[in-house]
Amino acid sequence: MSFQPHNLLLCLTLVGCQNGPQTRRGEISETLHGTQVADPYRWLEDASSPETQAWIKDQNQRTRAILDELPGRASMGERLTELWDYERFNLPSKQGPRYVISHNDGLQDQSVLYTMNELDGERSVLLDPNGLSSDGTMALAGTSFSHDGEWLAYGLSDGGSDWNTWHIRKVSTGEDLSDVLRWVKFSTAAWTIDGKGFYYSRYAPPADGEELVHVNLNQELYYHELGTDQSQDQLIYKRPDKPEWGFSPEVSDDGRYLVLTIWKGTDPANCVFYKDLTVPNSPMVELRPRVNAHYDFVGNLGHTFILVTNLDAPRSRLISIDLEHPDQSTELVPEGSDTLVSVSMVGGQFLCESLQDAHSVVRVRELSGELRGTVDLPGIGTAVGFMGKLSEPETFFAYTSYASPATLYRYDVKQGKSTLYQQPALAFDPELFTTKQIFASSPDGTRIPLFVTHKRGINLDGSNPTILYGYGGFNVSLTPSFRPKNIAWMERGGIFVEAILRGGGEYGKDWHEAGTLASKQNVFDDFIAAAEHLIREGYTSPAKLAIKGGSNGGLLVGAVLNQRPELFGAALPAVGVMDMLRYHKFTIGWAWASDYGTAEDADQFRTLLAYSPYHNAQTSRPYPPTLVTTAERDDRVVPLHSFKYTAAMQHAQCGDAPIMIRIETRAGHGAGRPVQMVIDEATDQMAFLTWALGEG
Repeated sequence: MSFQPHNLLLCLTLVGCQNGPQTRRGEISETLHGTQVADPYRWLEDASSPETQAWIKDQNQRTRAILDELPGRASMGERLTELWDYERFNLPSKQGPRYVISHNDGLQDQSVLYTMNELDGERSVLLDPNGLSSDGTMALAGTSFSHDGEWLAYGLSDGGSDWNTWHIRKVSTGEDLSDVLRWVKFSTAAWTIDGKGFYYSRYAPPADGEELVHVNLNQELYYHELGTDQSQDQLIYKRPDKPEWGFSPEVSDDGRYLVLTIWKGTDPANCVFYKDLTVPNSPMVELRPRVNAHYDFVGNLGHTFILVTNLDAPRSRLISIDLEHPDQSTELVPEGSDTLVSVSMVGGQFLCESLQDAHSVVRVRELSGELRGTVDLPGIGTAVGFMGKLSEPETFFAYTSYASPATLYRYDVKQGKSTLYQQPALAFDPELFTTKQIFASSPDGTRIPLFVTHKRGINLDGSNPTILYGYGGFNVSLTPSFRPKNIAWMERGGIFVEAILRGGGEYGKDWHEAGTLASKQNVFDDFIAAAEHLIREGYTSPAKLAIKGGSNGGLLVGAVLNQRPELFGAALPAVGVMDMLRYHKFTIGWAWASDYGTAEDADQFRTLLAYSPYHNAQTSRPYPPTLVTTAERDDRVVPLHSFKYTAAMQHAQCGDAPIMIRIETRAGHGAGRPVQMVIDEATDQMAFLTWALGEG
């Protein structure tokens, strides 16, 4: 690959093997299962050390010197600001006598939570996070209302951290109690029906200075009574013999049962416990012995539990279990050709959301399971929501696609009728764009769906700049979704492609497992096959093709970039898992072992070493322009991954294209970022791709 920079400044960055920014290489190495493994940049794991802080500052300065001079960056930023400036609502919900909805006027850093006496009535501010920090990085991370709607428990995240601090607000007055609950992570608040308190899960406090790297184990379930100090909270359940177990509490709509979903990291297999709250000192009862299956509690009809499960049904089915006969179950909705994603009980009906080739289909069924009809949707897209209570006659859902942001609908369950509730005014015409689904073939013959979106009427002659996006992991389903930055990209003639890869949940349990552990290479093969298909069919060419992904998708980009660098014109790995031999030693990293395995196991070590982005940076081939993004306060995929990977790639680069890293200082894994921070990062990424693919 011969790279011809459009800006001479870039020539000064990397002009040959190891001529760019070079990071001090340490001499650390260790023998793992008989294999000597070098780890020259392990010192970058200490993010607070003066040397690491100096490295961060230097890398950011180098990156900014390049990005700020990119041609067209200013105009890209202006257009992205226009595209982001549209009203955004979340789904309204009925909480006691009021409706609750969150709203962003377009460029507010954080959305504001409102109450309304009527669905179309005047909104009153309940909670505005925008005044909680000077830089807009204090974000609302979770909300839970008491059954009568009089109390709101809400969690706040500071600077993007997964740690949440919870508070309690009286809805009628807008005033907070003095209650403060700390060290809450991966938990909601489950209110008792009397509204006197709620269940939640928390970890022990980490040591000072270890908050962002401390390994999260031994979560415990507590009950908090309103008006008391956290130190008085009642311990409800713990399992010191199962340090990896986490607890997600829910109280049934009738208030009778505390339902506890027990998870182990990202393993989709879980188990369900319950406690009869009408019986004093009742035990926590395991509904079913733990098996390699997933159970999702939908609700209860008396002492009968309704659950979605993939037990003996890779694409899931709906069952009921009578607590008086827990060894038996009744199948209400059998496994179908689609993947059953979720079920809710509203208005005396089941609302069943499924995926058909990774786009939404919603069916309405009687409580017997009998099909009643389907919810009409506007096209190929994603429908989410349909929450509520069994007795409520209405629910709400949001529909989105690649070219249109969330439009909200009210659904009358009894009449089976949808009506438009909120549709944002936009700074572009969605009808100018089209989406189609095509299929690539992986080397083993597996059919890989691709959603291709672009302006109508473009000429598919192989010259179109294209972004190929993927994830492929943790049973996560990629479905059509709207991103303003993709509109800016497509307005300029670009194509956006989302690849549905094995490892995700789009086709159920078998599809997920085919991209895990020893089969993880399937995910990379699928992504490469998608790229080759786009090139072969005339959508783009290697020089015009960029790859993009975040978190597990960042791992995807890093691994594929090492395996086939000549296939791509640019790369954007974001907050990626890059050191596959040590990922499990930090914060919640251990939880990903169900997908990855760990280096503690000899066979899994060899698999991980074969694709670990950090360990496979090659000096024998040039890499395309690459912009790594991460954040200092990311305590999910800690930034050391991106630090070490960038240093290794800069050392290995044998071409003249830049390898850069962009490091946010007051942000985490992604959630809760203020809007301006999101726009700024998108501006850098889109301007970089425009330049790198020769479009600037």
